[in-house]
Amino acid sequence: MPNHFIFDQSNSNFFGKLVNTYAAPGTVAPPDNNAAVNAREFVATFTSSSSLGILGGSVIATMQISNPSGSGRTLYVSRITGGVGISLSLLSSFNGSMTLNRAGTIASPSTLTPFNTLFGSAAASVMTASSSASAISGGTDFINYPIEPGLFSLDYNGSLVVPPNQSISVTVSGALSVAGVLACFANITWWEN
Repeated sequence: MPNHFIFDQSNSNFFGKLVNTYAAPGTVAPPDNNAAVNAREFVATFTSSSSLGILGGSVIATMQISNPSGSGRTLYVSRITGGVGISLSLLSSFNGSMTLNRAGTIASPSTLTPFNTLFGSAAASVMTASSSASAISGGTDFINYPIEPGLFSLDYNGSLVVPPNQSISVTVSGALSVAGVLACFANITWWEN
């Protein structure tokens, strides 16, 4: 029986992996590996934390990456990670969520500096990164789901595309009904082409 994989042909628009054969062995790496080697992959991160009183409260971490009009580059999201950290033993009083938004607005933004994943590279991102301890407003939420305390990771490998004059935002929020220390954090990894 031949080793043919009909759903992943090299001439297909969706070609991504390779069938390793005896006659033609090979290896494949995700596209962001090449972007990192060429100083085109970047990371931005934001953390918001608070020591909550006896009645609890909430903490929000919002991060937005905007592709400015006329940038000449397109942003491809590689990975979105984040989570919620709690120093509390009564986790039954916790609720949290993660939301991805397109074209939203953040209140009182602070500027973030994207980090180039090629250590030592002076290449800078053309994207604008900002953060806020407030939820996003407006725009369109396209993913929203509950999260538990701990980490989450969403691998997109370039399937979220942000052209010029568009933005993507991630909001991580957590709430406690009792006292405790609560931290929310978000990270976006992307490459530019």
